[in-house]
Amino acid sequence: MSYTIYLKKGKQHRIINGRPWVYANETARIVGKDKNGALAKVCTFDGDYVGSGFINHASKILVRILIRDGREDADNVIAERIHLANQRRKELGYDNCYRAIFAEADGLPGLVADKYGDYLSVQILSLGMYLRKKIIVDALVKEFAPKGIYERSDVSVRTKEGLPEETGVLYGEVPDWIPVTENGLKMVVNVRNGQKTGYFLDQKENRLALRRYAKGEVLDCFCNSGGFALNAAMKAARVTAVDASELALQNVRLNAELNGFTNIETVCADVFELLRAYRKEARTFDCIVLDPPAFAKTANETQDALRGYTDINSLALKLVKSGGYLISCSCSHFVSQPAFEKMLAEAALRSGKQVQCLEVRSQSPDHPTLFAADETHYLKCFVLRVCN
Repeated sequence: MSYTIYLKKGKQHRIINGRPWVYANETARIVGKDKNGALAKVCTFDGDYVGSGFINHASKILVRILIRDGREDADNVIAERIHLANQRRKELGYDNCYRAIFAEADGLPGLVADKYGDYLSVQILSLGMYLRKKIIVDALVKEFAPKGIYERSDVSVRTKEGLPEETGVLYGEVPDWIPVTENGLKMVVNVRNGQKTGYFLDQKENRLALRRYAKGEVLDCFCNSGGFALNAAMKAARVTAVDASELALQNVRLNAELNGFTNIETVCADVFELLRAYRKEARTFDCIVLDPPAFAKTANETQDALRGYTDINSLALKLVKSGGYLISCSCSHFVSQPAFEKMLAEAALRSGKQVQCLEVRSQSPDHPTLFAADETHYLKCFVLRVCN
């Protein structure tokens, strides 16, 4: 007999409205018995059907909703959703380099897939998807006909699902460097050793938007593979790309060479320390990009993260010339957009700079968000002009 989950009274509304997670503490009782990771029905306290999803007793998220129409064939649903997710990207004009599947936002809880040219990089973050890895790979091969699929499930969040971290080739062969095209620029992506699934595709549209503001000397902080730096190099006289990872900077130099750019300099350094050093040297820039890793990975880290964001943004603002620009980003979903905007105002006050906000941007459309799951809306990108 499969599991049936009965929710506490009043706990069904968020799920009916699209929330994809059922927490253990929202559950009144569980009836039946099945394997962990199996498809379980979720019902209201009175027994009305709400949806079905993968159960995991080891996780605080007891059930991840997959189905809402009563179907019981999870394998076919997964294959259909993979096809639908990719078709929706194609409708938006994505072709060579994009996020093809964005987990819960595409109705595929715990599954992420990025397309890099002829190859795919995937993350499997939930037990239910992990147990259906072969089904997923078969569906991806049918949909994309890739030359290779590489798994990048080397993320600590898997421990919350009772899963080990794993990497490796799932299909075909995958080279160390994969050629792609983004915003008309040639790049190579390292899916084996690069950040996350190899590259930060969520900033694609924001990198393109940078071309409007890049001029003179540009400083790209936390540059990773150089996406912002490359776009800046099309307009600016000189770009300094900074990262603490020499592997990332190697990628920047490769990408600069591919596009024939000779105006990009790489610096291996701690960004906080480098900005302070530039301040002492009275060095200034026409445009600075701040795209740091998530400062808050849990809700408890939010206040510390905001202090870190305030510090680094005030440092950067002091280095921006009058009439220049600061592009400031945060990928910490625990830091809300209003909180980030308030932080920027505080950073401007501390720096003694008067600023105008020109744009408020978010993640690219291949990373859709759900109103019922604010975790899917995580990227903030503000474009500020320094007026004094």
